[in-house]
Amino acid sequence: MATDNFNFKFSQCFGDKADIVVTEADIITASEFDHTGNFLATGDKGGRVVLFERSNSRHCEYKFLTEFQSHDAEFDYLKSLEIEEKINQIKWLKPVQRSHFLLSTNDKTIKLWKIYEKNIKLVSDNNLSEGHGLRQRSAIAGSGSMNAVLKLQNLRLPVLSQHDKIIAATPKRIYANAHTYHINSISPNSDQETFLSADDLRINLWNYDLPEESFNIVDIKPVNMEELTEVITSAEFHPQECNLLMYSSSKGTIKLCDMRMNALCDDKPMVFEEYTNPINHNFFTEITSSISDIKFSPNGRYIASRDYLTVKIWDVKMNNKPLKTINIHEQLKDRLSDTYENDAIFDKFEVEFSGDSSSIMTGSYNNNFMIYPNVVRNADGDDTSIVKTFDDQGAPMAGSSSGSGATANDKHNSQGNNSNGTRHKNNIFDNSNSNTGNGARTRSSTNGNNSNNNGDGDGASDDEPVEEIVLQADKTAFRNKQFGSQTQRSARNKEWGDDIDFKKSILHFSWHPQENSIAIAATNNLFIFSAL
Repeated sequence: MATDNFNFKFSQCFGDKADIVVTEADIITASEFDHTGNFLATGDKGGRVVLFERSNSRHCEYKFLTEFQSHDAEFDYLKSLEIEEKINQIKWLKPVQRSHFLLSTNDKTIKLWKIYEKNIKLVSDNNLSEGHGLRQRSAIAGSGSMNAVLKLQNLRLPVLSQHDKIIAATPKRIYANAHTYHINSISPNSDQETFLSADDLRINLWNYDLPEESFNIVDIKPVNMEELTEVITSAEFHPQECNLLMYSSSKGTIKLCDMRMNALCDDKPMVFEEYTNPINHNFFTEITSSISDIKFSPNGRYIASRDYLTVKIWDVKMNNKPLKTINIHEQLKDRLSDTYENDAIFDKFEVEFSGDSSSIMTGSYNNNFMIYPNVVRNADGDDTSIVKTFDDQGAPMAGSSSGSGATANDKHNSQGNNSNGTRHKNNIFDNSNSNTGNGARTRSSTNGNNSNNNGDGDGASDDEPVEEIVLQADKTAFRNKQFGSQTQRSARNKEWGDDIDFKKSILHFSWHPQENSIAIAATNNLFIFSAL
């Protein structure tokens, strides 16, 4: 992926482009590229899943592939509760031969879908077909008897011929009756055999082939519900280590768990939490600090979390302070009472890494979305491992680059003083507080550009502001060439003033895993932007 090309331009738009009344069922609630980027899936409030296929290899253009009804509205008569058909999340699985598989979920039920090309065959020749049937009818008319037709030598087997090809979607497995509360997350595991599902108080582990049973791996439900202080807001498996998972809470904490340590993974998790001064707390602090989404970087080394006002980037080896804190809604800090009255403060914005783990993307209001290029810079030639191997002097081993990524001291400390480099890369719990040990952990300037860094002795940091690209997913995208350069458009989009449309929020999006192309869900429209 070209990391230096972020000149995003409008490519496509699917949906109603005119100013019409938006049907509630058409509002897009989930979007996801597959692992190759050749397929794109969206889900809406009507329980439908729409699939798109790439139609141009040189340019980022997609065509409609198929649409199917994933979930229907249901009613729980025991609890007198209506279950919406709204698609909460979609996750692609690895394809098998020429078939594709994806998981989709509403509030209660998860379904595994198989998408494949189905041949439609029709009967082209039989006993009543033209020619053979005429001879039969003439025999009946001539002899006045059915004997000529009923003779064995006159019977013919029907002949099937190819008529058409369609894209079919079939539910292979249905995973139900395991969640008391609404499902907010599903995440496939890298072992290709299991996945997790999370609701407000529990996380369950499923095997794809065993839809009738699941294993509870996280349970934060108190004995007395009056003592409930937090809920689970998001959960995800590590992209490489099948034993690691993380989940976030409404208290603003992230917990990284190892399934090998205990049956219930919330026993001794690694907690990522930033200290905040109680003096700065107010009525809205508890609401705005609730994490709405968390993501591992594709290389598994970083974590991005999104709350209402900020995006925070964490190193999985350092849990006491984020590497960066990016202020998203700086202009809304004085208008939190307004957002509380219109319920906008409860909007759940997502966050997304680029395919090379270097850039971040998130959404905002007025149909704006923000891209932060190279906000996390890795060393040139950095592989996907969490911890690099270094020699005794802390220098990279042969074949390892010491470019613009984390310093040698940073990586050496994160790995510990194991001179032969034999410590396994997923033992991140062994030195979770290595940054507070003998000597403060040093971060290179490329990993220390915290937009509100306090500079309290955590190594050298650069006060250079984070680069921000602000784009808009609405009708202006059709005329973007008339609006000057991307820098000029970005500057105009940042100038909100008092004119904020809280109903036009970018909550759901996906970044192509191999190139700088993104899919944006804006109400009932799907926008494609690309830097190709």
